[in-house]
Amino acid sequence: MLENFTGTTPRLQVVLDHSHPCCPSKAEMLKQHRELSMSIHRIIENNEEAGIRPNKTYQSFVAAAGGHRELNFIEKDVKNYITREVRNVSEQEDAKEFGKYLLRMKEKNQNFFFELQLEEDQSIKLAFWADARSRAAFEYFGDVISFDTTYNTNRYNLVCGSFVGVNHHGGNAPKGFLTDQCASMKRALEACMPTTIHRWCIWHIMKKIPSKLNGYKGHADIEQEMSQVVWNSHSKDSFDRNWNDFLLNFGLADNKWLSDLYEDRHIWVPIYLDHHFWAGMRSTQRSESMHSFFNKYITRNSSLIQFVKQYDNCLGSREQAERESDAADFHTVIPCATKSSIEAQFQEAYTHAKFREV
Repeated sequence: MLENFTGTTPRLQVVLDHSHPCCPSKAEMLKQHRELSMSIHRIIENNEEAGIRPNKTYQSFVAAAGGHRELNFIEKDVKNYITREVRNVSEQEDAKEFGKYLLRMKEKNQNFFFELQLEEDQSIKLAFWADARSRAAFEYFGDVISFDTTYNTNRYNLVCGSFVGVNHHGGNAPKGFLTDQCASMKRALEACMPTTIHRWCIWHIMKKIPSKLNGYKGHADIEQEMSQVVWNSHSKDSFDRNWNDFLLNFGLADNKWLSDLYEDRHIWVPIYLDHHFWAGMRSTQRSESMHSFFNKYITRNSSLIQFVKQYDNCLGSREQAERESDAADFHTVIPCATKSSIEAQFQEAYTHAKFREV
């Protein structure tokens, strides 16, 4: 638009040389003509909580409406809403919603337990919660806990520590507690659960061998021989002899890491621990399998409120799978491979999954 003056009177002249021609059919694509209703907001939020990708959510809207042209928004609007309103919350707002969610869970079921501590700026310092389903399952099924802090940190670099297996309920401490080589956890267990047997994860220890002994000549042979000593010593005395021979053969008598491991042999070497009940657990790799399960629902960029909701969804999904397995065990029978009476006893006593193992 040009503005000219003739004397004291202004005149306006419109110049269209650099303007696009009007196209009413494309007006619907302009931002001011696109909007997401409250009902659409709710569906997007529910789908995000269920782990459904934004493009899949948008395609479901397209299918329900009968085509793209029947919608007054585009896929980018769905993605922007998720980023702006669902994922992009401040650490303090996230902590507030996280606390509210835990309170609602407690109100719904008094067996839900949680503890929450905040920093001075009202962000999360630490949180612990145990849902009613897990507490009931642990009370029925075990004596051993695996505790692992190697799962992903979240967007605030908070460490997720998962309790897998069984835990402390009904006033009884667990008989066995399996962890990595965490000195703080060792002290805490000695102080709070003095009757509980603490075991280090042997998988974590053996995994450290390459980094701890890499400077020694023939470290691959060292790793193989150490593994033989650990797994094939059939008495405490034989382990002590084999360990000493191993150190002398490879010139490792002065290695501090190995010396410290030997001092703590009673909490990680199988022959010192296998007379106790461990529910088949010698390492926290049971936790590793849970990590892969949770990874289907949770990412490192999940907010706290997303994390706790998805975590609950994970447990619900696992519980449903167990209910379906229980129903299959009740209504179906796996035929025996032989006529052995012992196999028939296993068939009657075991679940289908365990019977397939034996």
